[in-house]
Formats: sequence, C-alpha cells, structure tokens
Amino acid sequence: MIHRKFMRTRQLKPGMRVDHPVVDRLGRILIARGATLDDYIIEAMIRMGIMSVYIQEGTDDSDDEPVSPAAQKNIERLRTEDRAKVNLSASVRKRVAEGIQFVYNNPDDPALVETTSSIADSLLSAIQENDAMAIDISALKTSDEYTFKHSVDVATISMIVAKKMGMTEEEIHEIGITGLLHDVGKTKIPNHILNKPGRLNDDEFQIMQQHSVYGYRIIQNNTELSDDIKLGVLQHHEKIDGKGYPMSVPGNKINPYAKVLAVADIYDALVTERPYKSAFSQREAVEMIMSMTQELDLYAMESFLQSMILYPVDTIVELSNGEKARVVQNSPHYILRPTVVGLTSGKVYELGSDLNCASIIIL
Repeated sequence: MIHRKFMRTRQLKPGMRVDHPVVDRLGRILIARGATLDDYIIEAMIRMGIMSVYIQEGTDDSDDEPVSPAAQKNIERLRTEDRAKVNLSASVRKRVAEGIQFVYNNPDDPALVETTSSIADSLLSAIQENDAMAIDISALKTSDEYTFKHSVDVATISMIVAKKMGMTEEEIHEIGITGLLHDVGKTKIPNHILNKPGRLNDDEFQIMQQHSVYGYRIIQNNTELSDDIKLGVLQHHEKIDGKGYPMSVPGNKINPYAKVLAVADIYDALVTERPYKSAFSQREAVEMIMSMTQELDLYAMESFLQSMILYPVDTIVELSNGEKARVVQNSPHYILRPTVVGLTSGKVYELGSDLNCASIIIL
C-alpha cells in the first residue's frame, strides 16, 4: 500500500518518489508526480527554495503479484535483457543542465557553439559508452525547467534515431547540436506568451510559431555551424504534407535533420505534463506518432519506433483477457506487443508474432 509523507527537502534521500507535482510560481510543472529523486534533483529543489514536499512511502501492490511455478519457469527461460539505453550519470546530467541553461539564457553569446558542441559531446559519449540503441527519457532528468529539459530530451532522442538510421558520427553529433538549439528562438518570444499557463489564442500562437525563424536568425551568420544545423532549427515544425510552419514546404524540401527532430519534438511534447494539459502515456504518444504518416517522414518515424522501449523487461502488465503478465522480451518491430508470461497460468503470449494472440492487447 502506498501512502504519502510530508518531508523537508533537506531530509530527502535519493530513491524517494515525489507524491505530487512540484510547480513554480507560474504553475509550470518542474518535477512530475512519481518522479524518483536523486542528488541532483534534491540539490535543485533546495536552490529553488522548495523547502518541503510530499513523498510516496510503501510499495505498489502490483509489484508483489503472486507468480505460479509454471510462470516462473517460463519467465526464467525466456527473459531477455532490453537493448542498452542511454544512461547519464549525475555529474554528466549536471554538466548538461548547466550548459543548456547557459545557452538559453545567453543565446547571443559567442560561446553558444562551443557550449552546445560540448553538450552534444557528452550525450554522444553516453550513447557510445554502452552502445545504446534505445531511449528511456524518464531517466534523463537533466533539468527542472521545461524548455531546458525538452531541448536535451529532443537532442538525445534525435541522436539515438540518427544512429538507428545509420548516420555518421559527425552527423549524429550535429543532429544533437540541432536538437539542443531547436527552440533557442523562444528566447525572443514575449514572456507573457511563452509562460502563459493556459492555451494560446490564435494571435499568440502565430507569434509562437515564429520561434523557429527567430532561432534561425540567431545562428544563421555563425560560420561554425553547418547549413544542416541551421535548416534543422528553421524547419523542425515543417510537415511532409506541406502543412507545417514557418514556410509550409513539402517533404522533398525539408532538411533530413529537421525530419528527425520533428518526430522527437512531437513525442517529447506529448509525454510531458504542462500546466494546460496532462501528459499522454508513452503508449498513447507512440500511437499518435504512428497515426501521423502524412505529416512525418516514414523512415525517421520507423527508426524512432524501433528505438523505443514502452514496456521494459520485468514490467507487470494487464492483458485484455483479464490476466496479469510479466514482460520477458521486447522486439523493436513490435514495440506495442512484447512477449509476456501470464503470472497465474504460466502461458507465454507472443503478442507480436503469434496469430492466436491477435485479439489480446495490453491494457
């Protein structure tokens, strides 16, 4: 049974989970409910003057589901570790967070390129360290402020997707820089629009749409950045069907970096809780991405989907036939339909490949 406990921030320990969202004075969510604390997050809350929070105590009963002997045997026989995911150490997260905050607080500083390149180096090293081919953005936690976190998330997702697409190391590095800079134009958007706690009206949205143009203008004369990076920043909201912005160009005129960024940007926005909307689940966000075949580049979309792990191995899920099951193996080609083992029956459900399981879904 889970219950909440009120604690002073200085008493918090890594591994504790927050039981309510932590918001700033404008109502923007800094730390989502259920987030697991680490030293960096605790230090950040202290710096921001957040003196106390509610934390979760106890355990989720779903983690203690009884497992039959037959189920345990099949779990041990079939369990396959997930593909390596990006893992950022606390020191790297701190360095990345400080770097991205500098960039967005000083967009016209000559050190912009050096700083973003250094951040991209750190992200690329984290990807290469364990040959990461998958993404778990909930584990990144690089910042407490939406724009900073979003930029790092988009950069990291885009780099993993670029790796999946077979891009060179230089291109992966550049697409990381593009992701870090893709929203830098928002520094030129009036604060009353950028920080509005509700939905934007039509006039405000038209102004917000100019952020990609503003971002391009900030970097367009910088000879240290490639044309691909500049076009990626300018075009990351363009759509294959020509209905994007700011120029409404069709797919054959959209830069390859921008095509990758578009998928990462939309996904991260969907799964992030904002003052004016609840976060979609990862599954819901993936299904929405899948439905956007007329808007997103299919190769970038396919590479993104093959890089996602929705149900990590050992996750307990509920099936539509009423049985609870444990995930034992994922396939990049069937991210919504992993192989699971029924906890009571011990039955193996190969949801992605067994036609007899076609009518069974994960709820």
